Amino acid sequence: MRVLVVEDEIRLAENIAVALREGPGFAVDCAHNGHDGMAMAESGNYDLISLDLMLPGIDGLTITKNLRARGDKTPILVLTARDERKYVIGLLNAGADDYLTKPFDLGELIARAKALIRRGKGVPTPVIEVGRLSVNSVEQTIRCDGKLIDLSPTEYRILEYLMFRPRVIVSKRQILEHLYDFTWEHHSNVIEAHMSNLRKKLRATGIEATVQTVRGSGYRLAKPDDLI
Repeated sequence: MRVLVVEDEIRLAENIAVALREGPGFAVDCAHNGHDGMAMAESGNYDLISLDLMLPGIDGLTITKNLRARGDKTPILVLTARDERKYVIGLLNAGADDYLTKPFDLGELIARAKALIRRGKGVPTPVIEVGRLSVNSVEQTIRCDGKLIDLSPTEYRILEYLMFRPRVIVSKRQILEHLYDFTWEHHSNVIEAHMSNLRKKLRATGIEATVQTVRGSGYRLAKPDDLI
């Protein structure tokens, strides 16, 4: 999963980014003013936006309104120092999905971020099933017929990403962008290596042709009926 953090307090932005990278293993991009945040939100493909309200250039409320006006449905978690009832109601009516009042606990931020991402993908619970496979996004585990599959953190994140969109073809670039931030070298062959290892581990469970290569396009998870 990929998250955009728009926060002008650089140290806080770095703390949030580290927590999201080291906890749930999200890819995180940061912007430190409203103009950059708006541009990145419009051009990037994010699963969640963590948005400070008091930003230089363009404030967070305006960014929220602009994104919703253009039809962008990316979940938005607003960080604010204000918790007055009327203010919060106006914030949510503008299109924000949730908010945290500063100062906040990073553990709570991670929990809310995970919940918003799940809801944004139409998954109300942390466990989803695709054929014989099930993923628990809280435990960060994947099982086959209830038996735990031993995956590396990167293998887990790739398979989780594919399980959220079964039968949908995703390109190598899309996978890289959801695993790593902008500093990653997009021409690396690391995805092929992880895919090879992932396939071997899935075949060991008795599931054949789970992760399919679509020549010239990318990868997809086989339709649920095939995962039997």
